Amino acid sequence: MKTFFPKKEDIKHDWYLVDAEDKVLGRLATEIARILSGKHKPAYTPHLDMGDYVVVINIDKIITTGNKQEEKIYKTFSGYPGGLKTKTYKQVKGDSPVDILTHAVKGMLPRTKHRKDMMRRLKLFVGKEHNHIAQQPEKLEL
Repeated sequence: MKTFFPKKEDIKHDWYLVDAEDKVLGRLATEIARILSGKHKPAYTPHLDMGDYVVVINIDKIITTGNKQEEKIYKTFSGYPGGLKTKTYKQVKGDSPVDILTHAVKGMLPRTKHRKDMMRRLKLFVGKEHNHIAQQPEKLEL
């Protein structure tokens, strides 16, 4: 019996629609990362880019548990002395709620050459409206 090995022509990227309203940030990010990497497919191969497209709506209505609203801190460092900048979860959510889910999902994807391609397939929208209706994304309940 031969082992099935998918070729580049065999890989099909599907579209999924996820409503983030009243979903916990970490639990939502893990499911999105699983779909982006293709681990939900039976023919998953770690060194191939097999993931699907994910359209996420209502990002501004994501919730967190515990005291993360006040205590969670996002850090950026420029590389220069005194170049450390910190923002709280509330500040980041007020400025750009898209950055919160982007940061969470990116941290859960494998650190390989395919991570950039996986992140390109993640489409995030603040409201209920999105511009990927033509792709007919399948609604996904998480």
